[in-house]
Amino acid sequence: MNFILFDGPERNNLLPFTYTRPVAEIRVGILSLREKWEKHLNASTTTETQDYLSEKFPITTLDKNIKINPVYLPTENLAGIVKNLQENQALFDDDRPIAYFFIDNQKVNFDDFEVIQYTHNDVLKISNTWDIFRLNGEAIQRDFELLTQGRKSQPIPDSVFCIHKENIFLEEGAKVELASLNASAGPIYIGKDAEVMEACAIRGPFALCDHSTLKMGAKIYGPTTVGPHCKVGGEVNNSVFFGYSNKAHDGFLGNSVIGEWCNLGADTNNSNLKNNYAEVRLWNYESENFARTGLQFCGLMMGDHSKCGINTMFNTGTVVGVSANIFGSGFPRNFIPSFSWGGAAGMTTFKTDKAFEVAREVMKRRDLEFNQVEEKILEHVFEITAKYRRS
Repeated sequence: MNFILFDGPERNNLLPFTYTRPVAEIRVGILSLREKWEKHLNASTTTETQDYLSEKFPITTLDKNIKINPVYLPTENLAGIVKNLQENQALFDDDRPIAYFFIDNQKVNFDDFEVIQYTHNDVLKISNTWDIFRLNGEAIQRDFELLTQGRKSQPIPDSVFCIHKENIFLEEGAKVELASLNASAGPIYIGKDAEVMEACAIRGPFALCDHSTLKMGAKIYGPTTVGPHCKVGGEVNNSVFFGYSNKAHDGFLGNSVIGEWCNLGADTNNSNLKNNYAEVRLWNYESENFARTGLQFCGLMMGDHSKCGINTMFNTGTVVGVSANIFGSGFPRNFIPSFSWGGAAGMTTFKTDKAFEVAREVMKRRDLEFNQVEEKILEHVFEITAKYRRS
């Protein structure tokens, strides 16, 4: 069977992260949504996404296919039903399709399908950006069980202070010394060749993914995920780094999501609670207005390739687009459009030639190439986000 992960109606509510990736590439828990589905299906997947992303994330269509909306986090029950779908059958969550079987070139009309309602109570769904950190604890727990079942952790050094050692797992090549790991509230997962430096204090649920580093003296409150190839220090609470991003120095980050290729300057801090303890509203690209989150704690959403200078202060519920460069004193606006340059004193446009020069150097440092495919994606993002920039 050929499995295709498609961008559903939730895509616009997951911007700015889905400007530069399909929904399936969002990370929540230890694994990305794609990685979760592929492990549960025991099969590879391709992607139906926006045209400008399709060269990097191509689709493969065969005679018989099952399309899946990856915002639904897979479980054994859910994946089992999806794998067993037959021709002209669709699995629904109320009025939303989770998955459906279709023949190549078939015109899909769900009125002609046998609709099966998913009745299990194990559904976790990423509908909005804030769901990424809000549901991260349960997602870490599920991924931890999936990845470690029937396996044995690498030995934990004697210098490491552990609580509930049975909930701690070190992959091959992981380094941990003179740290405190408290897994009483949730598991702690240290990925392949990842390093926890001296004097780090970690409370689970927590995931440090492959080839990432937790800098000396870091204080981590779960549920937090540090994706692959990141460097993180200071104080972090209930946040998700997708990968290839740095917060290497002191400063607080809470209830936040950081995309790829981001850098937070030394002593950058974000507020995750309003002074009046009111519900946080967050910029929504679908409505082009500030949406109610239902949350009292909500911090920073930062799209790919964005960066901020030292001592940057982000207000409660701030959304930063793609490839923005923020610096200066005071609080910048709580919606910073893509390709913005500046801060509280005002913003100008971060021209693409300069932005691409930075991206090229940053990716080169990780032995990756900023190629024409990447450049075309960011060019398109620059064009479609022009309406949000004032100059």
